[in-house]
Amino acid sequence: MPLHPVPARPDGLPDRIRHWIGGAFRDSADGAVFDVADPVSNSPYASAAAGGAADVDLAVAAARDAFPAWAAMGDRERANLLYRVADAVEEREDRLAGFESFDSGLPIAQARGQARRAAENFRYFADVIVALGEEAYRVGDRQLNYVVRSPTGVAGLITPWNTPFMLESWKLAPALAAGCPVVLKPAEWTPLSANLWPEILSAAGVPDGVVNIVHGIGAEAGQALVDHPDVPLISFTGSTTTGRHIVRSSAEHLKTLSMELGGKSPVVVFADADLDAALDSVLFGVFSLNGERCTAGSRVLVERSVYDDFTRRLAERAERVRVGAPGDPSTEVGALVHPEHYARVMDYVETGRGEAKLVAGGGRPSHLPEGNYLQPTVFADVPRDARIFQEEIFGPVVAVAPFDDEAEAVELANSTRYGLAAYVWTGDLRRGHRVAHAVESGMVWVNSHNVRDLRTPFGGVKDSGLGREGGAHSIDFFTESKIVHVMLSEVDTPRFGVS
Repeated sequence: MPLHPVPARPDGLPDRIRHWIGGAFRDSADGAVFDVADPVSNSPYASAAAGGAADVDLAVAAARDAFPAWAAMGDRERANLLYRVADAVEEREDRLAGFESFDSGLPIAQARGQARRAAENFRYFADVIVALGEEAYRVGDRQLNYVVRSPTGVAGLITPWNTPFMLESWKLAPALAAGCPVVLKPAEWTPLSANLWPEILSAAGVPDGVVNIVHGIGAEAGQALVDHPDVPLISFTGSTTTGRHIVRSSAEHLKTLSMELGGKSPVVVFADADLDAALDSVLFGVFSLNGERCTAGSRVLVERSVYDDFTRRLAERAERVRVGAPGDPSTEVGALVHPEHYARVMDYVETGRGEAKLVAGGGRPSHLPEGNYLQPTVFADVPRDARIFQEEIFGPVVAVAPFDDEAEAVELANSTRYGLAAYVWTGDLRRGHRVAHAVESGMVWVNSHNVRDLRTPFGGVKDSGLGREGGAHSIDFFTESKIVHVMLSEVDTPRFGVS
């Protein structure tokens, strides 16, 4: 076996990744680049343009130039373009999935699903913008009040490295549907799939300058986008620490913000639940996408009467999860995205050994001596003050703890600073509703894993973020609402200054 395993390289892999500004590929203004590595060999396979303030200035100028025509375009015409974007994404599904898996370590079978979801995001928001009406309020025969919704302007989109292409589509689609041109800053660890957007958008006929892409390090390219005075909107998905920094930086220009941040989501399993279904959901929810997902059910709270048996079965299944090369269709957990992140996750595993009982995983699979691999890891009897119970690990690691009654389950579920998602498993639907209402989170699934309905609001409370996106909420974020008041009767204004 080679010392440094070489992953299968997808066809068409570029050796340079450049900015896309005003409909043209560009190098950075100062010529700066950075290396991009795959997570199996951790060896560079390409260089990417490292953007800075000058590149962001060019991208924002291109977007501002495109704004009037794009905003003035009819909703149906914009929607038709979005449908064509969706078609273009689907036509490239195999290549996109190969790029995503190679660059991020995501198992290829799950990468294919992300490509389909990206296409659906564009189709969905095309439907939304055509169907969405505006509000009108009549005050008898005296007054008519109506709302006009207008695109706000250039939107800055900053996206994360987990499922990068799909999450880029999640922001691009509603911004474009609403009439906003964008500047996208993809994550520097996984810029490869973003390199397909220029081809896709051009094939669909999206006008030049409507979408601009600036690659680079967050502290430079991302910071320049956040600081730019001509970017009134910032939509960010990423860590809570970075989110706080963006909020502080945006205060000077009073930008409108959507912050989808970290999570430490609880799964509450009552003894009367369908335990087989709950077990399947727990395993999928925390180990799919390599555990690198914000809504992962990474804290599993189990009623004490079934705790021992459920934990044993969870550990047995975790040991059998297939960890392997991202490009292997049978792989269930691939390589973690980057050596820095891998080291961080492994630090948490070592911390957990001193805080709780390790019952599965905890190390590198024996058949994978190189690469960013970790066998799915289960800690049992985890106390509430443990770091692995309180802090987001963002990897295939789960903390399990018992509870005695409904009140304790809710208390434990709410005992972190995060509040993004929660999952409740019970055979008592009334209790399911009670717990769902009592848990402090932006989203709750009852007797279900994370099945998204794009019409519903997505977002969290506490340290998990600000604002909501999804459905009409996304259009609200990317537009300004103006109320117009029209008098229909004689004006009866009090007459000041008349003797």
